[in-house]
Amino acid sequence: MSNNLLEVKDLSVNVEEQQILRGINLNIGKGETHVLMGPNGAGKSTLGYTIMGNPKYSVTGGEIIFNGKNIVDEEVNVRAKDGIFLSFQNPIEIPGISLSNFIRSALEQRNGKRIRLWEFKKELKKAMEVLDMDESYAERDLNVGFSGGEKKKAEILQLLMLKPSLAILDETDSGLDVDAVRTVSKGVCEYQKDKEGSLLIITHNTKILESLHVDYTHVLVDGKIVTTGGAELVEEINNNGFDRFVKGE
Repeated sequence: MSNNLLEVKDLSVNVEEQQILRGINLNIGKGETHVLMGPNGAGKSTLGYTIMGNPKYSVTGGEIIFNGKNIVDEEVNVRAKDGIFLSFQNPIEIPGISLSNFIRSALEQRNGKRIRLWEFKKELKKAMEVLDMDESYAERDLNVGFSGGEKKKAEILQLLMLKPSLAILDETDSGLDVDAVRTVSKGVCEYQKDKEGSLLIITHNTKILESLHVDYTHVLVDGKIVTTGGAELVEEINNNGFDRFVKGE
């Protein structure tokens, strides 16, 4: 029996008629933090969306094994209930439903039972304090009128409340100023305290990684993982970029 939470085996993916991923292999164990980096257009976000089950991304070969089960044919909502979470580069606005109600509904769907309101509000307040979020945001329509930084905080708030088994953070730091990156990083650190939760962080900006424990770093080039290393690989990329990986050195 494998100890891996996620096993991506020889995964190939098309978007419409174009092949984006070419035989990806990736194993993520429970409690591990993996970082996926690479030049623009390499296929990093495609991998995240495919693991989550976005129907735009067509699996043409390989398997995605999550908790011992091949989930290639499962719907997005089933994967979410099973414990996979994906943050977005550009979180959408949803008028008519508050941030608080959205999170509570998602929790009840995930757990399959009603949650006492006072217990929920207590946990929500605690999580919002970690992210330095004003409590009034809980009653505002989801992401409506939120700044870029506020939207990202709202997503990390969902992460802290839902406590997924696997969290995929896709460019969560994109467009954030230094203070917002620090706050988001603080929230991710809080999630890491649960040694059972695993992370796949897709990023260009190494700033968000500075205070995080990183187990493995993968470099994706032209739809393939060309190298895997530890946290030291993040520092190398920060200093030298992706040139040697693109050239195949």
